[in-house]
Amino acid sequence: MSKKNKFFADDGWAMWVDGDDVSTVYLNNWLNPKGKSYMDVAMHIRGIRETTSFNMYLPFPVDKNEIEDVSLNFEDENLSRAIFSSMCVIDYKKNVATSEIAYNGKTVDIVHLSAIEYTVKPVSQGTLLKVPFTELLKYIDNDEAYFIFRVPHKSMDDVFKKRLDVGNVMTRMRDLLLTPMVAERYGYSVRINEARLLPNEINCIGAFHRQKLKKAVLTISIDEGYELNDTGCYRIRRMEEELYKGFLPNKFPTTDAVTYQWQQSREANLKGQFNFYLNISRQNISKASMFVYMVLFVLLGASGNACWDLIKFIYSLIF
Repeated sequence: MSKKNKFFADDGWAMWVDGDDVSTVYLNNWLNPKGKSYMDVAMHIRGIRETTSFNMYLPFPVDKNEIEDVSLNFEDENLSRAIFSSMCVIDYKKNVATSEIAYNGKTVDIVHLSAIEYTVKPVSQGTLLKVPFTELLKYIDNDEAYFIFRVPHKSMDDVFKKRLDVGNVMTRMRDLLLTPMVAERYGYSVRINEARLLPNEINCIGAFHRQKLKKAVLTISIDEGYELNDTGCYRIRRMEEELYKGFLPNKFPTTDAVTYQWQQSREANLKGQFNFYLNISRQNISKASMFVYMVLFVLLGASGNACWDLIKFIYSLIF
């Protein structure tokens, strides 16, 4: 018999680019059930010269000082090879705001978010990030550009946090004896540009409804001890630790980490709305149950020896 716990996060994100309808968003999750989780956001904009801003709604509060500009790590060719799945020619910091990467026969700009002006403000229960292109475009040399940054994934931290069992002592002891196997179960939903999950402050923005993402890609890296329902999964692989060295979030467990990837395109959904749902599970032996068993074993052993000594004493008195 196993004890089952089920916790759930339903994240509603919004991404739009004024004047562009062929952009792609990449959400790369570094899930750490025993520590802090993070999400890397990458927005690939085609036709950036015809756009005026990049906007994103995050479904939890984020301060500006919590946003990490991971694009600054792209000086490392190993990292670019891991992310773009190709050998890249890198012109690192070709100017104050961008680097340039050539791969697969094309050249794109990597925008360094920390070098440009952008705003972060609270909206409802989340955060709105807005990057205006007024000053940025003078640094852009190509028609395609990436914005890449990292934020703490607070909704998943809440899902994975430890919760106190408030059952009475006898009920808790019974559970420890009868249910040594603990089945952890988590649900995780990522919904992008779905109005019913977004606050009114976002739904009233006209540019949000006019813009349509071309594709959304969701990636999750997590310890192999956790299982994911990989139905519809585009790719499963073991994370290349050597290539990602120096890029991973602080204290992220890289040993035996497995990466899963899903992708959806707007070919079947012209509104550019995307919905990913995942079950994350793990089954393990309760340490508390093992401790109780060990204590009982010691007590039974001690009482058995005492009983045997008593029997031998009584026997010596009689005979």
